[in-house]
Amino acid sequence: MNEDELLILIVDDDPFVLDYVTELLKTSGYKPYSTNNPIEALKLFKNQQFNCVLTDIKMPAISGIDLLNKIHNVDPDTPVILMTAYAELDTAIEAIQRGAFDLVIKPFKSGYLLNCIKKAVRHHNALQAEKYYKYVLEATVRSKTEELCTALTELTNLNREIIQRLATVAEFRDTDSATHFSRISLFTNKIAESMGLEAGYIEELTLASKLHDIGKIAIPDNILLKPTTLTFDEWEIMKTHTTIGGEILSGSAHKTLQIAASIALSHHEKWDGSGYPKGLKGNDIPLEGRIIIICDQYDALRSKRHYKKSFSHQEALKIITEGDNRTTPEHFDPDVLGAFLKISDFFNEIFDMHQD
Repeated sequence: MNEDELLILIVDDDPFVLDYVTELLKTSGYKPYSTNNPIEALKLFKNQQFNCVLTDIKMPAISGIDLLNKIHNVDPDTPVILMTAYAELDTAIEAIQRGAFDLVIKPFKSGYLLNCIKKAVRHHNALQAEKYYKYVLEATVRSKTEELCTALTELTNLNREIIQRLATVAEFRDTDSATHFSRISLFTNKIAESMGLEAGYIEELTLASKLHDIGKIAIPDNILLKPTTLTFDEWEIMKTHTTIGGEILSGSAHKTLQIAASIALSHHEKWDGSGYPKGLKGNDIPLEGRIIIICDQYDALRSKRHYKKSFSHQEALKIITEGDNRTTPEHFDPDVLGAFLKISDFFNEIFDMHQD
């Protein structure tokens, strides 16, 4: 259909009315389709989009009101004007209740009829414009949503890559820990899941845990890589990797980096208050720090270093749960320790599978 054409369907069993209205609409710039058969009118309506339907109420095959119902079953937006020679109130009420746009009483003045049709066409065009606007709006929203989802995915992937690359920087500084960071991340994930923590927090915590030792990039090589026991002064410098890591990662608006900053600063704090750098105790230690310390301790016990041998899984468990000259169970949050013991077999598997 030409967008400039205004198509009107006329239905009336009176040939005089049909001819008169058809000619009236032609001379008024409309393109009328006329029929005296409501069944034929319905077929026409199903095959052509009309701006308005004008139908008589009293017809032998199907009444105008029944035709109105059938038309609105096909397209409820098309306005239907009913014509009647009987100005009965009940008829008018029923017509409006059934969704008629207007009711015209015969005999009608041509100006009045044209005005009714003009209003009906304007109403129909407004509905079509609104539907098109909604369609365009929905399509735009879908498109923008897809763009935002793509951008968010790219940003998330970028954040992960940046964190992984930062962790790699720390790995290069410490020759003993090429896969240490990956294991810590996996250990952390298992404990957080065992504790029933919120899924979003677990995802952020798992990623952030890789940066727990980022502060070691600022520790001098002669201390970080020293093959013998550190002196007191050297150990004091080594401990600053916590505050340095916290400072490197602090101030971010990104939740994962906020958690990473907390981990870097607090992952050597101990439940009994004997840790560093602040000597925090109990629940004053952030949860992420309380989780990472036991993961870090297990990995340190299992790993061979130039200053110690590697311990077996059972030996590491015994030290963590019973203590030795450096580690005691009081160093760990009891809830985190309990979660660790429930899934310790996973720790053993992860350690064995992720080696240099």
